[in-house]
Amino acid sequence: MTDELKTLSEALQKRFGDSIELPRAAHGELTLVVTGDVLPEIACALRDESAFAFEQLIDLCGVDYLHYGVDEWRTDESSTEGFSRGVQPSTSAYFSFEEPPPVCRHDGPRFAAVYHLLSVSNNRRLRLRAYCPDDDMPRLPSLTGVWPVANWFEREAFDLFGILFDGHPDLRRLLTDYGFIGHPFRKDFPLIGHVEMRYDPEQMRVVYEPVSIEPRVLVPRVIRHDSRYAGQPVADEGETDA
Repeated sequence: MTDELKTLSEALQKRFGDSIELPRAAHGELTLVVTGDVLPEIACALRDESAFAFEQLIDLCGVDYLHYGVDEWRTDESSTEGFSRGVQPSTSAYFSFEEPPPVCRHDGPRFAAVYHLLSVSNNRRLRLRAYCPDDDMPRLPSLTGVWPVANWFEREAFDLFGILFDGHPDLRRLLTDYGFIGHPFRKDFPLIGHVEMRYDPEQMRVVYEPVSIEPRVLVPRVIRHDSRYAGQPVADEGETDA
């Protein structure tokens, strides 16, 4: 952890005490984990107090930890690389209508919202994460009163993850079609969806039909190390955050 991050971490611990978890450094930024009941209060302090001065919310995203740490490839039955890994339906991936989802490995709440904050005054960034206490009905307080730009960000998280934001002035779907059922970014939502649509020239309208393609994963998740930095020490290694 750099001296600057250490200073910020100590200031956060001194200001908020037991209301927050111990800040963790990862990828050159601090991650601050809070509970939903204190989220608005802490967000206001992070924005208004000069020691923090996080004037801007630059991004907000939902996270589903249902299958966190689970690889989508059947590596026991197929090769770990190569063209056939993604195109053989029988060995390419576990995503299928006939098979149960993999066992959940995440210890803790399933859903969370992650807020990426920027302090122009202090030239700092902070990652703020709040877990939803209820997996069946995930909800958090809206931060539109703190950062108005959260409006569409929260609508997107609601649309794609099903996270409800209490106090949001207009919580409607943002990206999916009218009448869409489900939340596409949830880990238990099929990658190919439930229905497909096409234009029927005889009926002269768009019709919805069951999906006709085979579930499979075409693009593997690959972490490529940049050779330009080979041999240099890697600072603040930690768990991957959204």
